Amino acid sequence: MPLFFVRRAFLGLLTLFCVVSLTFVMMRLMPGGPFDRERKLPPAIEKNLLARYKLDGTLWEQYRDYVCDVARLDLRLSTKYRNRSVNEILSQTLPVSMALGAVSFALALSFGIAFGAVAAARRATWVDHAAMAAAVLSISIPTFVIAPLAVLLLALQTRLFPVAGWGDARHVILPAVCLALPYAAYVARLTRNSLLDVLHQDFVRTARAKGLDEARVVVKHALKVALLPVISFSGPLAANLLTGSLVVEEIFKVPGVGAFFVNGVLNRDVFLVGGAVIVYSTLLILFNLVVDVAYTFLDRRIRLE
Repeated sequence: MPLFFVRRAFLGLLTLFCVVSLTFVMMRLMPGGPFDRERKLPPAIEKNLLARYKLDGTLWEQYRDYVCDVARLDLRLSTKYRNRSVNEILSQTLPVSMALGAVSFALALSFGIAFGAVAAARRATWVDHAAMAAAVLSISIPTFVIAPLAVLLLALQTRLFPVAGWGDARHVILPAVCLALPYAAYVARLTRNSLLDVLHQDFVRTARAKGLDEARVVVKHALKVALLPVISFSGPLAANLLTGSLVVEEIFKVPGVGAFFVNGVLNRDVFLVGGAVIVYSTLLILFNLVVDVAYTFLDRRIRLE
């Protein structure tokens, strides 16, 4: 097992190095620059700005210095938000996105697994049809439609929740539910299909032959093995939710990292975009490692080598 973690750590660092390199090169090769304006800056001012942000050397020199700074966990200054470092921006906005994403992740997994398990246990009944129809509907309707409807019905008309903003637990519920709905539908479909396959395996027939009731067979024996595809999906899902959602954050005015990332792309803010991509990639690598370890607890036949 120690060799497994050493190998994964090496591959993770190599992956991050490739992500940093590709992100920097692609952003630097895009047309335009972070200091382009309709009215061209005087050459002296432009030269000083390039020097301040370490963009005055050759592409190789800029890349070399940037990789060295990232290795020291220095994500540099934002070229759009003057006198603010990328570390500062991410430290202020990422916790908000992660809090919203964590609640959405918990809702997506809990409701998705529950609905998928019930649908599989009641296959070809009205319960199964209703659960899968709801899943398809949740996947089909985009978030930018669901979120305004939720604001209209649950905030403006019934006043059960705040319309927008961020502060207490009531501000989290509505955006978290809107963000979790499509992912809960994916999890429900994955759980149902996987559980239907597992319910026909020999060890499940053996459990039934021992006289165990169907609920115990499904929950205690079949569901653990059936959750393996869901666990695989949960790694990228966690990284995606914890790094923010532009649509939900914009509609509910959540001060998360999503809007900063999109504005960074539009404004050629190479360092802000690079910092957000590095954080997302790091979370993705870490959660995929957690997924591999979780396999060994759900299925004892799997070993980390």
